[in-house]
Amino acid sequence: MKLRQFVLSAAMIGAGISSGLLPASVSAQAKEQFFPVLVYRTGAYAPNGIPFANGYVDYLKLVNARGGINGVKVSFEECETGYATDRGVECYERLKSKNGGASIVEPLSTSIAYGILDRVATDKIPMTTLGYGRSDAANGKVFPYVFPLLTTYWNQAAAMVVYLGEKSGGMDKLKGKKIVHLYHDSAYGKEPLPVLEAEAAKYGFELIKIPVAPPGNEQQSQWLQIRQANPDYVIMWTFGVMSAVGLKTAQRNGFPREKILGVWWAGSEEDTEPAGEAAKGYSAMSFNTPGNFPLIDEIRNKVYGAGKGNLKELDRVGNVMYMRGITAAVMMVEALRTAQNKYGKGKTMTGEQVRWGLENLNIDAARQKALGVSDMFPTIKTSCDDHEGSGAVKVVQWDGKQWVAISKNWITGDKALVRKLLEESSANYAKEKGITPACLK
Repeated sequence: MKLRQFVLSAAMIGAGISSGLLPASVSAQAKEQFFPVLVYRTGAYAPNGIPFANGYVDYLKLVNARGGINGVKVSFEECETGYATDRGVECYERLKSKNGGASIVEPLSTSIAYGILDRVATDKIPMTTLGYGRSDAANGKVFPYVFPLLTTYWNQAAAMVVYLGEKSGGMDKLKGKKIVHLYHDSAYGKEPLPVLEAEAAKYGFELIKIPVAPPGNEQQSQWLQIRQANPDYVIMWTFGVMSAVGLKTAQRNGFPREKILGVWWAGSEEDTEPAGEAAKGYSAMSFNTPGNFPLIDEIRNKVYGAGKGNLKELDRVGNVMYMRGITAAVMMVEALRTAQNKYGKGKTMTGEQVRWGLENLNIDAARQKALGVSDMFPTIKTSCDDHEGSGAVKVVQWDGKQWVAISKNWITGDKALVRKLLEESSANYAKEKGITPACLK
């Protein structure tokens, strides 16, 4: 698969950079807030990781072009994880104390997030897991330094069941149906199982679990199982090349793509473009609304207009994974801005102060409009009890050329069921780790 979004220059490769580190740092300023940027621009999942990293970094560059966060510039340094847990942990340890110390980290990997979960609490560096990671970490009384912002896998799974119920003519019509969970055989792919199993028991559908070993270049045996089972729907919880291979293999086996519903990490141009006609009409969940936004225009003008953007092909600015990188960076910058409102505008914030900012985040419709991102993502309001802050999603569909939102409004699943599971799971974790659940001040 061609990585059209970003190509490292020969000068960068020859600059003597140590293994894993890329020279994407901003020049030192008198007042700087340091962001470690864990990326995977290489490896099997690079086609997804590259545009996310580009969107993330481009937004940080825009913030600096505007003058920083109340005058505080952002410095950052990339570290290449290759989507490998051990390399991700190494990157975290290497960067957490650099440039005055990290105040926040976004690992962009469920496995890496699990790998540093206990470390961030000890180091008092908050970790965001935007749309992925450990779902029960939404309970801030048990996981004070972890923020699965916007929507967790559990709430996404619950919303998927609601959507499939609506497609079937009502939730009661799910009884007796077969739903396959075709999943990346990892912590990421297994994460939604508690919710899907509970929903199957509640609504009476049969849940068929079929794992795919990563990276998933060959899925013929799995789709033969699916053809034999003849399910009503397939939830495709895949990532990277696994998604396009899944769509093409489904087509070869005569399974209608209209009966396939993808996880949001299987819902980008990097998933559908390589699948060609096999992807047309395919739907996926999303925590972003496709389309153009004033903020993206501003990035084109101020970042790319100044020759500082990461992408070589401007038509990729605003694609799904790029937009998710922007969304992650917006959350972080807004958390820092919120922390400054309490602890001092124009000052650099500690990890503990940024943690407070994340726990008191409130990006409502008015704030979205001011940021130029109205309806780009659901409005979010966090608290000690709710480190997720939303739980809403949209269903998007690939029309052969672009993603289109087919659900006009943001939708949610059975949040009461998800909360019950969250409370039980986080309580077990607290007991195992000897944690007394409490809100930090």
